[in-house]
Amino acid sequence: MTDSLKMVQIAYKALDEKKAEDITVIDISHLTSITDYFIITNGTSQPHMASLVDEVSKQLDKAGYSSKTVEGGRASTWTLLDYYDIVIHVFTREDRDFYNLERIWRDGRIVSKDEIFQA
Repeated sequence: MTDSLKMVQIAYKALDEKKAEDITVIDISHLTSITDYFIITNGTSQPHMASLVDEVSKQLDKAGYSSKTVEGGRASTWTLLDYYDIVIHVFTREDRDFYNLERIWRDGRIVSKDEIFQA
């Protein structure tokens, strides 16, 4: 298993346990050299989004992965966590629909939850 897929597993599990909505993982490794995976999700409110960001950061840091950067804040409607090999986007539902990263990166490959955890 690659390090980036291990990071995806940790992040996905953290988001899922905190009840993130509609977690989507896109493999974009064949499209760009900036990262291997995008994880896109949304929360139900800004406090929920903040708890998602906090939990993902905590679990990845605990596993020894440091973020390159975090953009957006507690009052933001879109927070981006850049962990080099994976980039996690946590949105409000409205901003997720507006920016529609899934459409922008439609040439990437959607990775199913089963695929993530069978590796």
